[in-house]
Amino acid sequence: MATVNTKGYESLLNPGTASSTTTKEVAKTGSSDTLGKDDFLKLLLTELQHQDPTSPMDSDKILTQTSQLATLESATKTNTALENLSTQLKESVSSNATNLIGKMGSLGYNAITLSNSKSTYEVYFPTEIKDGTLTIKDANKNVIKTVDLGDVAAGKSGVLSFDWDGSDNDGNLVKDGYYSVTADYVDKSGASKTTQFGVYPVESIRYDNGSSYVKLGSNYYPISDVVEYYQP
Repeated sequence: MATVNTKGYESLLNPGTASSTTTKEVAKTGSSDTLGKDDFLKLLLTELQHQDPTSPMDSDKILTQTSQLATLESATKTNTALENLSTQLKESVSSNATNLIGKMGSLGYNAITLSNSKSTYEVYFPTEIKDGTLTIKDANKNVIKTVDLGDVAAGKSGVLSFDWDGSDNDGNLVKDGYYSVTADYVDKSGASKTTQFGVYPVESIRYDNGSSYVKLGSNYYPISDVVEYYQP
C-alpha cells in the first residue's frame, strides 16, 4: 500500500469547486494518509486536469507517478498471490494431517511432571495385559516407584490412566520434578512387550484458528510437538 502526500496537489488546483472535488475524492478512502491504487490514479488524473496550461506538469514527474502507480499495482497483485498461496498451503497441511490418523505418534520424551506430590499420566498398551511392571525413575535413572500391572491393569489394553501420589517404594515423598515412565509386560498371548509414556496412536486431528492439533491419548498437542510418526 502506497502513502501519498496530497499537499503538493493542492497548489495545482484552483480555489472553489476543484479543491472541493479533490477533498471529496480523498474522503472516499476513509483516510487522507493511506491510499489505494484507484485513489492514486484519481489524484493523478485530477492533477493533470487542473494543471496550469501555461506551465504544464513536467513529463518526468508524470512518468515518475505513473511508475509509482505500476509498482503499487504489482505489489497488490503480489499480496493477493501470496494470500492465495498461504490458503492453499494450509489446505494441503490439513489434508496431509488426516493421513496421520491410525499411525503412532511420539512426543520424543517419556517424562511426566510431579507437582505438589501429584501426577496423572497415561500409558498406551497395544495388547491386553496379563502381567508386568510399570517403573518410575528419576533423572539419574534411579528406580523410584514400581507398579504391579497384574494387580491394577490385568485384562486391560489401550490408553490407561495412572495416578501417582509422589511416594517412592518405601512410602516417602519425593521432590517435585520430572520422572520417566516405562512399562514391561507380558500380554495374554505370552509375548513380552515394552511401552512408555509419550507414545500413543493418533486418534483424531483438530483444527483451530489455522493450526492443526493431534490427539494422543486424551490430550491434543500442536502437530509440531510430535517428533515422529510411524506405522504400529
